[in-house]
Amino acid sequence: MKRMLLKIAYDGTAYFGWQRQNNFMTVQQKLEESLEKLLGQKTAVRGSSRTDTGVHALAQGAVFSGDFTIPEENFPYALNSFLPRDISCMGARLVDDSFHPQYSVVNKTYRYRIQNDRFRDPMLSRYSAFVPRELDIEKMQSVCGFFLGRHDFSSFCASGSTAKTTVREIYALTVEKNQNIIDVVVKGNGFLYNMVRIIAGTLVDVGLSKIPPQDIPYIIESRDRTKAGKTLAPEGLTLMEIVYDFEKNGEKQ
Repeated sequence: MKRMLLKIAYDGTAYFGWQRQNNFMTVQQKLEESLEKLLGQKTAVRGSSRTDTGVHALAQGAVFSGDFTIPEENFPYALNSFLPRDISCMGARLVDDSFHPQYSVVNKTYRYRIQNDRFRDPMLSRYSAFVPRELDIEKMQSVCGFFLGRHDFSSFCASGSTAKTTVREIYALTVEKNQNIIDVVVKGNGFLYNMVRIIAGTLVDVGLSKIPPQDIPYIIESRDRTKAGKTLAPEGLTLMEIVYDFEKNGEKQ
């Protein structure tokens, strides 16, 4: 029996998120069905992140165990012949039994993309949120430092979270604009339910002068969801990178 870590990219538009659900098509279900066709055996996978309906990924992690002889360097080519066009295996690596797709994560990076223009571009609408009012990028950039470090991010957690603790550590947060595209990129040791989309929504409110920049520390310290900005649409969010410690097997927060 071998154990393998897959790097999976997908356009989440057609799926009800990553995790398998009854009566709804998910990325996990499609991946498991494709692995079964490839390997000729029932195969269960476990993901590194539970992306929501409509959220995309360039580097979702998925681990499975099975009996197979396909070399790891050839595995993505073999699997991609069974996957639909909106899901792709970008890499494969054999791991030992101590590796866990969630507990072994060191950090994750997400990007939230905003189309900031007068009119919606249909070529961008599947992968970005649309904000027609001009955003003050300098104001948005000025508050990024307040989010860095270890905080209780209850103000940026949607209801329905099952996390044991709402404390997370943010290592980097940037806001960059290129013509009419604004990218909010955040790296941390973990994220709460809808946390990145709420942070992005709060930054948008700062850019629209709805939230004064000096209020951000208070919003974080308040631990009150009603003080932060709205949860932006899922299509703007993409899981960009996951870094693992292949010797780490600790307790997940």
